[in-house]
Amino acid sequence: MKAFYTDHYVLPLPPGHRFPMEKYSQLRDLVTQLDGVELVEAPAATDTQILYAHDPSYLVKVISGSLSPKEQQEIGFPWSELMVERSRRSAGATIAAAKTALSEGLAANLAGGTHHAYRNMGSGFCVFNDSAIAARVLQKEIHPKLKVAIVDLDVHQGNGTASILQNDSSIFTLSIHGENNFPFTKEQSDLDIGLPNGCEDGDYLKALNQGLEILDKFKPDFIIYLAGADPHEGDRLGKLNISTVGMRQRDECVFQYGLDHQIPIAFSMAGGYGREIQSTVDIHFQTIQTALRYQQ
Repeated sequence: MKAFYTDHYVLPLPPGHRFPMEKYSQLRDLVTQLDGVELVEAPAATDTQILYAHDPSYLVKVISGSLSPKEQQEIGFPWSELMVERSRRSAGATIAAAKTALSEGLAANLAGGTHHAYRNMGSGFCVFNDSAIAARVLQKEIHPKLKVAIVDLDVHQGNGTASILQNDSSIFTLSIHGENNFPFTKEQSDLDIGLPNGCEDGDYLKALNQGLEILDKFKPDFIIYLAGADPHEGDRLGKLNISTVGMRQRDECVFQYGLDHQIPIAFSMAGGYGREIQSTVDIHFQTIQTALRYQQ
């Protein structure tokens, strides 16, 4: 199974910054030891590909470094050329994983899931919306009639994704998230399932199964899956109470759905803010291990 990664994912941040940037290299080190996973250098998304989901004037601002202090604050990262490169590679890796999954069934981006980025602005540590970009790239570069589902199981609603794709009936957006969590003003996905604080495994998996049943009616040809680690009970921002076993069962539900319906899946790591960074890395790693079993 191919997993796309680049050292460009690790952005030097000011001391005390709350984004757990080092999780990416730690995950890569674990994945390197797995039999059956091939690490591939993540390519950078082109301007043309980014513009399938983003506004030209926004792209120019990002590339030229003319984002205002307020816009940078909304993103949560200070602007730098490294930040631009990281954002391009993160989107490029989801595109590459999607194209790979078409022929191989499953492929991973060891970052990505930047679902808070809107058409004309970044937000919540997200600059370019990799899922929306990759979905559109599949339609523009592979087949115009491809029906894509974005299954977003990060604990935060995929507000940017919902907004970018709200009038696009060829891409189905499903978000299962904490109802009382960021973003506090939600957008409208094709299907939103908001969960209460403290939600546990049984209710979470029930909601997921209901969501996948509704997705059935759309009959997707392809799935982009955001496997956020942040619904986990050890997450300091998640507010849900999903056990490590529950997180594995969640991943199994999605990969089994793909297998049963013969739908290829590209998946990204999305969020994870464990009180201990190791717990986040372990959940991400568990997702990779679970996918590998299905791919084999």
